[in-house]
Amino acid sequence: MRIPLMLRIGALVLGTTAFYGYVGQMVPQKEVQPPKETTLGSDISTADMVKVGREIMEGKGICLTCHTVGKTGALRFPDLAGVGERAKTRVAGLSDVEYLAQSLYEPFAFVVPGFPPAMPPVNLPPIGLTDQEILCVIAALQTLGSTPTVTLQTKHKYNSGAPAPGAAPAPSSPGDKQPLKEPKPGAQLRPGPMLRLIAAHQTATRQDGAPRR
Repeated sequence: MRIPLMLRIGALVLGTTAFYGYVGQMVPQKEVQPPKETTLGSDISTADMVKVGREIMEGKGICLTCHTVGKTGALRFPDLAGVGERAKTRVAGLSDVEYLAQSLYEPFAFVVPGFPPAMPPVNLPPIGLTDQEILCVIAALQTLGSTPTVTLQTKHKYNSGAPAPGAAPAPSSPGDKQPLKEPKPGAQLRPGPMLRLIAAHQTATRQDGAPRR
C-alpha cells in the first residue's frame, strides 16, 4: 500500500515538531529579568549594604558570571573567596577599600597574575553601577575573608569628586570667556590682522590720493 505524499509530509512535520519540543523540555529554562533598580537610603547600615551588594553581584553587576566564590582549578577570573583579606595587602600603599574600588572602577590598573585583563569598569555601560551601588559591592566583598567597614559616606579616589584617572578636562562652554589681560608697562602691542589691513589701506590712500579698491 502506497502512502499518499501529503500524509508523509504531515507525518514528517509532526515528528519534527515533537522531537524539537522534547529537546526543548530537556534544556534548562532560565527567565532573564531586567536589572533591578537599587534604592538606597542615607541611613542604610553596613549590614544592609552587604545584602544589597550581594544582590548586585548576582544580578545587575553580573560579577558571578565570570568570578567564582570558593572554587579552584582552571578559572576564568580570580576566585573571590578570601578577597576581603587579600585586598589589604594586594597592592602596596592601598587599603582594602582603595584596592577594591580600584578593581571595580579601573580594573586594568592591577591585573592578578595568570588572568587576562578583560574585566570592564563597572561604573560605565553596559554595567553602569552607581557610586553607592559600588560601595555596597565593596561591603559584600569585604565579608569574603574580613569584616565590612564601609558606609555610604565612605570616600575613596573614585567617588571623592576628583577627576577620574586619565580623564580629559571638561570642555569650556561657548559662553566662557577668558578675562582680558592688561598690557605690562612699556610692552609693545602688535596689531591684529584686521588692523594691519586697515593701516595698509590708509597708507595706499595717502600715497595715491584716492582709495584703492
